[in-house]
Amino acid sequence: MSSDIACKLARNAGIAMILASAAFLSACQVRPLYSESSGVVEKLSSVGFSEAGSRVEQQVRNRLIFLASRGAGEAVNPQYQVEIHATSAVADTLLAESSDTSKAGRVTINVSYTLRATADNHVIKAGSRQATALVDFSEQEFAKQRAIRDAENRAADQTAEFVGADIAAALSR
Repeated sequence: MSSDIACKLARNAGIAMILASAAFLSACQVRPLYSESSGVVEKLSSVGFSEAGSRVEQQVRNRLIFLASRGAGEAVNPQYQVEIHATSAVADTLLAESSDTSKAGRVTINVSYTLRATADNHVIKAGSRQATALVDFSEQEFAKQRAIRDAENRAADQTAEFVGADIAAALSR
């Protein structure tokens, strides 16, 4: 008789846990970041970006403008302003012992950003992101410099994707 009561209690406790879990999970809402109902697309199209001070910053800025406007260009009257600062670092990774030269390396781009509302200059989001691109070094100096530049462009584009996602997430709230 007591085992029947224990079974019923266990079954009822299990049912109660399932119902509690269902109630808890129903409170969670998952929606696409760029959904039309969130208004993120309109907010992103009204984001302005600071002027670039270096070639790498210009690459990041151009990619962010493209991502924010979906290819339509810069916002005329931005409601939000993003200040970006980008730095590039090149590191040798694979040294040839016979000639003491490097055969490969990596390029790391660091971007720090601050998203502000232009109406009251209130900081909505600030942060930093980085990306690394691998590069093979040629014996020829021009080819080596071009490879570094291409790697900077790849890493800058990737970093801009990260920053763009951060900005979209901040504006969706």
